[in-house]
Amino acid sequence: MHLEALREYCLSKPGASEGLPFGPDTLVFKVMNKIFAITGLDNPDCRVNLKCDPERAIELRSEYPHDVLPGYHMNKVHWNTVICDQGLPRLVVCELIDHSYHLIVDSLPAKSRADLDELG
Repeated sequence: MHLEALREYCLSKPGASEGLPFGPDTLVFKVMNKIFAITGLDNPDCRVNLKCDPERAIELRSEYPHDVLPGYHMNKVHWNTVICDQGLPRLVVCELIDHSYHLIVDSLPAKSRADLDELG
C-alpha cells in the first residue's frame, strides 16, 4: 500500500479527518479529534504509526518482524510503526488501520460516539 492509498483508506473511516499539526512533513489522521494514524511525508517508504492492543502488538511484531516495529516516537506498548509498501499484504495493513481506528472510537466519551454515529 502506498501513501495515497493509505490516505484514502484512512479518510474513508466515518468522522476521519487529516491535518498537519506537527509540521509539513507529518500527516495525522484523527477521528473526533483523537489520533488513530500518523505518517511521515518525507520517508522514502510508506510507514504509518497505528495504535494497537499491547498483547496484539507483540504478536504482530513477532509475526512480521520487518514490517511491524515498535512505534517510532510513540508509546511502544500501544503503538506500532507499520511499513506498508514492502511485504505486508494490503489486507493486513487495512485491518491494522481498522483496529487502530476502533480502539480510538471505543475510548471516546459516549457523547462523542453518539456524534460520530450521526456522521456515519
